[in-house]
Amino acid sequence: MDEHIVKSYDEELKQLVRRICEMGGQAERMVEQAVSALIHSDLSLAQSVVAEDVILDAAQRDLEERAIVTLAKRQPMALDLREVVGAIRISNDLERIGDLGKNIAKRVIAVHDYSYPVQLSRGIEHLSELALDQLKEVLDAYAERDHKRAEAIRVNDELIDSMYTSIFRELLTYMMEDPRNITACTHLLFSAKNIERIGDHATNIAETIYYIKTGSTLDNERPKDDRTPSVTVAPDADRPATSF
Repeated sequence: MDEHIVKSYDEELKQLVRRICEMGGQAERMVEQAVSALIHSDLSLAQSVVAEDVILDAAQRDLEERAIVTLAKRQPMALDLREVVGAIRISNDLERIGDLGKNIAKRVIAVHDYSYPVQLSRGIEHLSELALDQLKEVLDAYAERDHKRAEAIRVNDELIDSMYTSIFRELLTYMMEDPRNITACTHLLFSAKNIERIGDHATNIAETIYYIKTGSTLDNERPKDDRTPSVTVAPDADRPATSF
């Protein structure tokens, strides 16, 4: 980032970048721990993930407030303006990733008393590895302002969609074979969808990086390989109902 004549202005911009990196590390850790809690039925770890979401929410609000003050006080233009706007966008995506990690953690209690095939948990674990790799890559791309790398990450989201579709079909098969599997498999299905959405948010971040660096948006439609039917999800207490 170019040095500015007013050093305090330069420090404000660098502070936004540092806070995004901190939020990214926290969101990444939450998702990793939530999936681990789900796979290993670790109720204590799941509860810690749920509690940590409050911290990430507060960090997002703090960053947004700082960014708004910078916009009002400095009236940035060109690259500086894109840096500030981009930080707000990325913080929103990271906050949502934290929410998705929290939602996965909440499923741990629901499936704790149910048994399900090992291959199903392995599939979800593999899906989470793909999504976490995507998130790590995009955070590195942000730190380096590497828009070419960000563009490649956007294309790779198709791998996560394809893996999710495979898990979706496998879970449906188990539910049809034995109705006793329905409850556990339904919770696993929602968890898998949350992980797939994490990949979508990482892709959103990649698109923002491209915008910050180039000043333009990626016009071509994002490749998708999610071939599952649309399902309406009941809302959380603080979220409207959504469809997927």
